[in-house]
Amino acid sequence: MKNFLLAFSAILLISTGHSQGLLQGKEKFTHQDTLRGSITPERAWWDLTYYHLDIEVKPELKFISGKNTIYYKVVSEPNEFMQIDLQQPMEITKAIQDGKELEVQVEGNANFILIPTKQNIGYIKSIEIHYNGYPREAKRAPWDGGFSWKKDQNGKHFIATSCQGLGASVWWPNKDHMYDEVDSMLISVTNPKGLTNVSNGRLRKLVENNNNTVTSHWFVSNPINNYGVNVNIGDYTNFSEVFKGEKGDLDMNYYVLKENLEIAKDHFKDAPKMMKAFEHWFGPYPFYEDSFKLVEVPYLGMEHQSSVTYGNQYKQGYLGRDLSGTGWGLKFDFIIIHEAGHEWFANNITNKDIADMWIHEGFTSYSENLFLDYYYGKEASADYVIGTRANIQNDKPLIGAYNVNNEGSSDMYYKGANMLHTLRQLIEDDEKWRQILRGLNSEFYHQTVTTKQIEDYLSEHSGIDLTEFFNQYLRTTKIPTLEYEIKKRELKYRWTDIVEGFDMPIQVNIDGKSEWLFPKAEWQTKKISSKDFKIDRDFYILSKEI
Repeated sequence: MKNFLLAFSAILLISTGHSQGLLQGKEKFTHQDTLRGSITPERAWWDLTYYHLDIEVKPELKFISGKNTIYYKVVSEPNEFMQIDLQQPMEITKAIQDGKELEVQVEGNANFILIPTKQNIGYIKSIEIHYNGYPREAKRAPWDGGFSWKKDQNGKHFIATSCQGLGASVWWPNKDHMYDEVDSMLISVTNPKGLTNVSNGRLRKLVENNNNTVTSHWFVSNPINNYGVNVNIGDYTNFSEVFKGEKGDLDMNYYVLKENLEIAKDHFKDAPKMMKAFEHWFGPYPFYEDSFKLVEVPYLGMEHQSSVTYGNQYKQGYLGRDLSGTGWGLKFDFIIIHEAGHEWFANNITNKDIADMWIHEGFTSYSENLFLDYYYGKEASADYVIGTRANIQNDKPLIGAYNVNNEGSSDMYYKGANMLHTLRQLIEDDEKWRQILRGLNSEFYHQTVTTKQIEDYLSEHSGIDLTEFFNQYLRTTKIPTLEYEIKKRELKYRWTDIVEGFDMPIQVNIDGKSEWLFPKAEWQTKKISSKDFKIDRDFYILSKEI
């Protein structure tokens, strides 16, 4: 028993560690939280159109410098100031517009740039933000975020960024709020010669400089969220393949340390398998124009758009462990499947406020068992997702506090997945369910969304009013409990621990036959011929026999 508890605790720690932990458990919020997490007046008047991030990385000094040229459209009467975010100890050295240096007022991690010239509604303008500094070093990437300054086994620099939750402004200046994604972006990175940088999108140009450095220019042609932007520098080699997908030929590239080339060629076979399964369930890969890449990094991995990072040590499961405890979790590499699943839920469909991060993590965790469903069948899929219930803590609701950059419970992963698995049962039509998932990715293609938009879509297209269903699973920690009693060939049953109006039907097996019950908060009765009563395991509920 002691060994079991230790093993379970380790798995629980791992599962709750998926999420960037910086924001967990915070109950009191500051003015800085509001500046970071809300659409301030200094953000609202302009809409991002294009970034050119142009930086030099100096590994020996752990120092970066450069500029971000921000193009934007004036969409409403301009505020006197423009808010640009850059977290200390990084520092904006100057801001330039129309050839003139502008005043910058610093308030913590928010920089307010005085805009003295008239900004006409509908016009496209640009501003150069020059900056430098020693960016925060990630101590336990990806959970605490920042730069990872490591070395490979040959002593060569091995560097990567990760910043979900914490925010991209930890290492580069931008409009650091999820609601506004830039339409396209050029990422130019200068680093020591002999090392390769891999960023998002496609490599447009590689320039060898005469000061023993090299500059790579990566172009992203699709909208991208800030935390999805990444820099990965190492002694890389690469191999590639072409996936015959729903929208034609998809370039799939893999960048790994040279010593891992042969093992990667075999292990990364999960990548095209993933693509086939997820195009089936979710629709076409959302970024054909930018290709798909897996990039080896010195931490576990992250969902950087078209540049998914990988550090699962070429093992099946989660670092060789099965988070479901069923064995099915060892049928695939967790990081390849989970982080690539985010290309649909996080990178294609993106939450406007981090409080709604369950949209990213619930659907993507659910994608793990859909991968199993595609290759091993529905029962294997159910085994897996039901097995992950052991990781659910029900410590707080899945939705966090709005407008303060606060995520909800880490239960957004597997409680979110089990909520969706339950919803699949209510729909009772797997093809309809598949079309709903594909429809989400079509309806909200390259968009930022709210929980309400997702709820409304699922209610409309399922034909079920899911208001109380989502109130129960997203906004409370209570798990619906089916309380029942069997006496004198009569089944008596009701829901407890529910929100007002919750009346979810549930499938049960009575006397060897499958049928639906329609419990409510009030006791109901049903005649049965024996005590043979079993609740369908696919519903994420509790039960209590009186």
